[in-house]
Amino acid sequence: MRSKLFVPGARPELFAKALAGPADALSFDLEDAVAAGRKDEARAQVAAFVGSAAVRAAAKVVIVRVNAPGTPYFEDDLRAVACPGVALLNLPKLESAAALRAAAAAVERAERANGVAAPIRLLVNIETPLALARAAALAGAHPRVAGLQLGLGDLFEPQGIDRRDAASVHAAMFAVRMAAAQADVFALDGAFADLADDAGFAAEARMARRLGYLGKSCIHPRQVALANAAFAPSEAELAAARRIVAAAAEAERAGRGAFVVDGRMIDLPFLKRAQAIVAAAG
Repeated sequence: MRSKLFVPGARPELFAKALAGPADALSFDLEDAVAAGRKDEARAQVAAFVGSAAVRAAAKVVIVRVNAPGTPYFEDDLRAVACPGVALLNLPKLESAAALRAAAAAVERAERANGVAAPIRLLVNIETPLALARAAALAGAHPRVAGLQLGLGDLFEPQGIDRRDAASVHAAMFAVRMAAAQADVFALDGAFADLADDAGFAAEARMARRLGYLGKSCIHPRQVALANAAFAPSEAELAAARRIVAAAAEAERAGRGAFVVDGRMIDLPFLKRAQAIVAAAG
């Protein structure tokens, strides 16, 4: 996931365009991008789209950012979007391992109700001081956790921390990266709100890349090319991706649902990432 493009759940006219675009992953947003009065409408629109044949066939990592556990919308979101084709559910505002485990149990209930066979994994936001302090515990709280996503806007703005201070950004990035590493999950960089500052976006993306982040979130299509360039794979990464794609084809022919490549168990997010790398290389 070099690039993860947020797609507002209340803007269905953008869905197909985003699917056809160059972002490796699409994150359909039911939380911050949707006003309270439009939650039901957005949920239905996103559920219909992510459950479509076009989405299941696309070489994209499909993510839905649901509303936070504890809100009136969370369970309804899960019932609607916990469906085949969704690789990750992005969980905001979690601050304890117990809350994460409760959320994972709710995801499991929604999957059973919807007949989902392959478990949907979790992308957990780190966006408050308490979540940052507990990031390692959150990363290791449940086997469904696939990664941590850093949210610098939510983390910095209420505290008056200057986003232009590279040392502060590095400190937060490093802490989340080490927490992710402790649990052997990936770290994903968050959004950059200043759409006019391409240089600032690119600098953050390059820092994240150097720290071993998987990719960066984008809030506008114009940022996708910057993220893709910053996280462009090396020749070794491309070769590994090709091995994964080939192994997936062999596993499908043999009727196997899970397979190992280079000593690592491969599931849907990693396969889709490999497919995206190979596709981007032509």
